[in-house]
Amino acid sequence: MVQLAETPPVAVAAGNTVPPPFSVAQIFSEISLTSLIALFLLLAAAVYLYGAHRMRQRGDHWPPGRTAAFLVGGLGSIAAVTVTGIEAYDTTLLSVHMVQHMVLSMVGPIFLALGAPVTLALRTLPVRRRKMLLAVLHSRVVRVVTFPLVAFGIFIANPFVLYFTGLYRATLEHAWLHEFIHVHFIVTGCLFFWPLLGLDPLPNRWPYPARALLMVLSVPFHTVLGLTIMQSKTLLGGDWYPNLHLSWMDPFADQVTAGGILWAGGEIVSVTMLGILVLQWIRQSEREAKRIDRALDRAEAEDRAAASQAATKITNETPGVRPQPDAD
Repeated sequence: MVQLAETPPVAVAAGNTVPPPFSVAQIFSEISLTSLIALFLLLAAAVYLYGAHRMRQRGDHWPPGRTAAFLVGGLGSIAAVTVTGIEAYDTTLLSVHMVQHMVLSMVGPIFLALGAPVTLALRTLPVRRRKMLLAVLHSRVVRVVTFPLVAFGIFIANPFVLYFTGLYRATLEHAWLHEFIHVHFIVTGCLFFWPLLGLDPLPNRWPYPARALLMVLSVPFHTVLGLTIMQSKTLLGGDWYPNLHLSWMDPFADQVTAGGILWAGGEIVSVTMLGILVLQWIRQSEREAKRIDRALDRAEAEDRAAASQAATKITNETPGVRPQPDAD
């Protein structure tokens, strides 16, 4: 086994070499709005709200639930783990990092997809920009990366590559790579969940049974990864966490907690996602049934009208014949 060179303790909270024990109070006392991701979140919220405002201005309806999902569930959950004390401790505690991982790769993308931002953009952009957006959506690159099996493979492979190579240690040592991984989590989560939820007009939307099957197949991977991390005798990140010299934290116990968070969190989110897909499937079936009923009613009305016209024509063409009233 390769021995890593000892590294000095890292400043992680307010410039202190040894941060205080992690607590709920620390989450709210370490808020920072000066990062690039905080700026991105504010811009995304402003653009989305402007689009919803444009819809209302011209008298069109935009569901408030979609706005709440995008702003509160999507951007809000991402902000909760990137501009608070969770971000301040994500290189100090593997368990805190794992909470970040779950939110950025699963929770945030699901709510962003439920907000249907692409649909909102297509309804509010000028014609030229709308055509540009549609061209991007239907480009070969987007078709490939949003194909469910491709997105599924990327989504599943990400954590295995991150935690079982030297990449995770590199993210602890280099701030720019650390931030890149955050963005990578969000993007790959969106690529996987958006086509499954199907609210936006993205290519490669599968029927609901196939989408549900894909979610079921994702559950064992989270279980295997979580259990592997819990049972590992080697610390993720090598000697990074021991070199922090935190008297209030045992790196091995924290790694067991982190694996449990990944295992349980993955199953909870997957089951919730399955529930959302089943609900969408039921609603689609109800809409389809109503559409068929309306089509049958129209066909029946057209048949009655045709029969009435035929009877009237026969009456008019046959002297001395009066139309008979319909029997009650």
